[in-house]
Amino acid sequence: MNPRALLSVRGLSIRYGGRPALQHVDLDVLPNEIFGIIGPANAGKTSFLRALNRMDEFVPGMQVDGRILFAGRDVGDVRNLYALRRHIGVVFPLPVGLPLSIYDNVALAPRLRGVRKKAELDGIVERCLVRAALWDEVKDRLASLGSLLSGGQQQRLTIARALSQDPELLLLDEFSIAVDPVTTMRIEDVLKQLRGELSIVLVTNLVQQARRLADRTAFFLAGRCVEIAATEALFGGGATQQSTVDYLEGRFG
Repeated sequence: MNPRALLSVRGLSIRYGGRPALQHVDLDVLPNEIFGIIGPANAGKTSFLRALNRMDEFVPGMQVDGRILFAGRDVGDVRNLYALRRHIGVVFPLPVGLPLSIYDNVALAPRLRGVRKKAELDGIVERCLVRAALWDEVKDRLASLGSLLSGGQQQRLTIARALSQDPELLLLDEFSIAVDPVTTMRIEDVLKQLRGELSIVLVTNLVQQARRLADRTAFFLAGRCVEIAATEALFGGGATQQSTVDYLEGRFG
């Protein structure tokens, strides 16, 4: 294992009711990098993300084998899942807005960990909304329901809520699937800035998005990690597997 890695995955296999979804995946995610994962539907990308912070606990029939080490600790040995998920934030494909105000959406996690002073909560909410490039649009209506925001704003609110936990690792699963191209580019700019503060695993079906954002990219196919390479090398003709070349050149997907 790479001693520098924030996240190390070894021999990860996932089944749903006995049906294999992912087989024997080995990879490392380094501090302060964006690690892209590309591949067609049913390649195992989302299943991989689910395993990283023990979301399998909520998926009936999902069986996870192998080792996932986060900051040197096996996530399978963690008993306090809330504590684990404080360090590994998740942003889903569709915005998951809580039936709360914009302010309370972001303040929820800090309150759960014991922050009570309004001044401290105010600072956290502002900081997270600024980091998610949403503050200027909502600062005058923080008491409004988050569900009344546009789809793109709700997705950025979801990112702000994830950031309110001060995660070391942020998982994004097709974050741009429900937002317009302009908002997508704004969120991409946010992710580039966040790279200096944390690590990001980015699952995307947009190969050019991976090329724009990721430091390294993995190609998943049929439940296997086919290859991993520096993104520019992978896209610049350095792919070593024909299936990777075919996918990048649009021959299937």
